[in-house]
Amino acid sequence: MSGHSKWATIKHKKAATDAKRGKIFTRLIKEITVAARHGGGDMETNPRLRGAVNTAKTENMPADNIKRAIQRGTGELPGVIFDEVTFEGYGPHGVALIVEVATDNRNRTVSELRHAFSRNGGNLGESNSVAWMFRKRGSISVPKKAASEDQLMGIVLDAGAEDLRDDGEQWEIVSLPETFDAVLEALKKANIEVTTSEVTMLPQNYIKLEGKEAQQMVRLMEAIEDHEDVQHVYSNFDIDEEELEQVSNA
Repeated sequence: MSGHSKWATIKHKKAATDAKRGKIFTRLIKEITVAARHGGGDMETNPRLRGAVNTAKTENMPADNIKRAIQRGTGELPGVIFDEVTFEGYGPHGVALIVEVATDNRNRTVSELRHAFSRNGGNLGESNSVAWMFRKRGSISVPKKAASEDQLMGIVLDAGAEDLRDDGEQWEIVSLPETFDAVLEALKKANIEVTTSEVTMLPQNYIKLEGKEAQQMVRLMEAIEDHEDVQHVYSNFDIDEEELEQVSNA
């Protein structure tokens, strides 16, 4: 059971119903700008930019916003220069966390993240303290009502997927980063609904949390993800889906 995909699904549901859409747009604009700065403004030759733009379209971001973000990244329009920084640390019960940020003030961001960790039962660690526990992979969630296991298996394995996992109410499809686009395209051609899709850092093992530790972990995740400079958070916790949803909505 993947804590990653359950958390991503719940975040997706909440984003559609609360005031966090503005934060999502801000985060995506940063990602598009940084991707264009590092890899150029052509989506055909810049996979990172292509992924960021596709996510922005999924979130119904206006095309003009996307275009301006790309132009700020390529230098066609003036804009803030963001530094990309990756932090590693621990949450309750030794849960591992990787936090990727895009910031124009590294010292401020470090201070604020350290405070968020310490207030919620965690602490920042040294570089490479937890990264070895994760692998970069494509992750796609499909509702079980959208396709059977046999139907999905044939489609995604032929497209280059690495694994198909049972994740409660969802199927989680795992692929290497280089085959992610092909797997996603195969699902679209088959008209199979996709709940979430991203190239992410998947943990090799999970730590099961319950009760107070689960509550504390969710508070820590929310505190980190609410920070304006945070782009992505990866963790290896596992919480039962029902409990995770209850704690997240508390």
